[in-house]
Amino acid sequence: MAELDPDKIYDLIVLGGGPTAIGCAIYAARFAMDILVIGKTFGGLIATTHIVENYPGITSVSGTEFVERFRDHLRDLSIPYISDEIKNIEKAKDHFILYTFFQRFKTRTICIATGSDRRKLGIPGEEEFAGRGVSYCATCDGPFYKDKVVAVIGGSDSAAKEALFLAQHAKKVYIIYRGEEIRAEPINKKRVYETDNIEIIYKTNITSIKGNGNVKAVIFDNGQEFKVDGVFIEIGSNPASEIVNDIGVKVNQKKEIIINRKSETNIPGIYAAGDVADAPFKQAITGVSEGVIAAYSAFDYLKRFNIEY
Repeated sequence: MAELDPDKIYDLIVLGGGPTAIGCAIYAARFAMDILVIGKTFGGLIATTHIVENYPGITSVSGTEFVERFRDHLRDLSIPYISDEIKNIEKAKDHFILYTFFQRFKTRTICIATGSDRRKLGIPGEEEFAGRGVSYCATCDGPFYKDKVVAVIGGSDSAAKEALFLAQHAKKVYIIYRGEEIRAEPINKKRVYETDNIEIIYKTNITSIKGNGNVKAVIFDNGQEFKVDGVFIEIGSNPASEIVNDIGVKVNQKKEIIINRKSETNIPGIYAAGDVADAPFKQAITGVSEGVIAAYSAFDYLKRFNIEY
């Protein structure tokens, strides 16, 4: 890609690399807006998903192939994408200035679609054994545990899907959940129950992770030492909203960016969509919808600048 002009003022800069951000960019391009996409990691968290089965028109596809289709769509529309991370946003008279470590960009509108980051347990051994038995991505690391014993921590639908993927490689998969019933979608819950090498341990927390170079065991809250070769943590995520801390965009108690039905924030010209926003249901399809709405709202907002498209 040719070097970008730091003094150029874009119509819209989309922050993020997942389906929400790409959906926003695709529609902005169709509105003939001058756009740029800046993402820390292309594909977002869904790129690490084993199988995507709930996106209309796609019966079943790997997370990797799913995001490659988004990449192809970006290329087809000649939408510029750069891998970088915005560290600060400033408000100028009629536009915004975005700063990375080494670059500066100007834009009249922004869509924040930065998604979320994996939540951590915060227990002894978690950081020590990261990459040495502690993982947050079964698709990435599951094949390394062929014929071994692993634990999935969590009871969400994501945890169930992680366990189902791991069951294809590991000898035994334990789901360790503090609740009384896993909260997976019915189809995935049924699959878990029907998979012979998956077992659920309910009403249990782990308080530490033990090992010698690599993970050897977890300690339950009743003091029991439970031997495993790997620990996969799937306890949800936190919105990646730190970028708005200094510019005054309102967030809720969960640090999710507050938006309305037009994906607008409290600051004119700044929009948010997907997992970083405060919508109650977080899926790729709903994020894309919010991103598309953000693109249209930005397009409508730009009319005040008498820009012809």
